[in-house]
Amino acid sequence: MTPHSPLGILDANTLEELARVICGDEHLYYRKGYEIARFLEHAGWQRVPEYDGEYRREWALARLTERREDPTELERVLLRLADPREYLDEPEQLPAVISAVNAFLIREGVRLENPGGRPRLVACDPSLAHPGSQGPVELRATMTDLITDQNMAGLLQHRLDEAHTCYANGAHVAAIIMLGSLLEGVLVHVVHERDASLLGRTSPDRVSLDFLIKTCHDAGWIGADIERFCHELRKYRNFVHPRAEIREAHAPDRDTLDMCWPVVNAVLNDLADSQPKAD
Repeated sequence: MTPHSPLGILDANTLEELARVICGDEHLYYRKGYEIARFLEHAGWQRVPEYDGEYRREWALARLTERREDPTELERVLLRLADPREYLDEPEQLPAVISAVNAFLIREGVRLENPGGRPRLVACDPSLAHPGSQGPVELRATMTDLITDQNMAGLLQHRLDEAHTCYANGAHVAAIIMLGSLLEGVLVHVVHERDASLLGRTSPDRVSLDFLIKTCHDAGWIGADIERFCHELRKYRNFVHPRAEIREAHAPDRDTLDMCWPVVNAVLNDLADSQPKAD
């Protein structure tokens, strides 16, 4: 284990979730049985048994359980999951994998990050797990449900992951700004992909968030209540300009962020529900 590593002995349920992500499925990076063994070797494990044809998840869980008492070995696995070199054939998969891992790992008081492609584990407060995932509006949609451009969907997912990082570390203004950026990115691509004529002569690079919110409501893609709250989030997003925060004489805190996050969830859910049906 690296010096001052925050990782301890993981709970059995955490190991089960870790095995699930390592194996992958139709939504996450998929590994065949022999590829799981190779992944563990790439993570730096020695004496990895040959895959014997057992169910993938059970086999992976057995390997993790065997080394549960050695956080060094499990840390290597986690860091390899966040290593871009593991996804050279499908680089767009990396943000989704990191997000899936952090969804359960944060309850252990740690989370994965890979700034500049350098994976690391950082300590965080388990009580800050899943902002917006529980409460009045639970997120049901994913970026790939809403946007066909896979590169943009991956980038926007990364913005959401960064907002989680800001939340976990008490950077409330930064998290709100990131959510506003995410909202703008989703809306402009949804409008452009569903009906680009709604933009008129305005370039997607120059359209305002205010216009996008109104346009999506007028098109029936988001509800009237969501539209109103989106405009409140837009005002906070403008705090990216320090003078705007000074004018408002209000410093957003965790409660502000806890009110903004469900708005984003509700927008994404409404957009998913209003997705045009394929012919």
